[in-house]
Amino acid sequence: MTESDLRTMFGENLKRYRTNKGLSQAKLAEILDISPNFISDLETGKRWLSSDTLINIANALGVDVYEFFRPKQKQTSEITAFIQDYSEKAALVASEAVIRSLELLRMQYTT
Repeated sequence: MTESDLRTMFGENLKRYRTNKGLSQAKLAEILDISPNFISDLETGKRWLSSDTLINIANALGVDVYEFFRPKQKQTSEITAFIQDYSEKAALVASEAVIRSLELLRMQYTT
């Protein structure tokens, strides 16, 4: 792996985690008190960052530092989190539907 490969991997992961959080480059830069152009340069591999900035970015995005340096095919925590979140929402919707159905049945048979 070359330095260019590392920068590319970091930049792609940074962009993915940032957009998954619903943050623009400008908003992330505001949170971190850095330039939006710096975020753009990181995402495109044009610039590198200090360890302090790396830690601050990871904290702002709620990810572990090492996640920025994992190849795409090995990044399953994001998929797992999505499935878990979706499952929880689906269970909630299903339970609400059951409750509504029971209420309708009660109304139908008590009147």
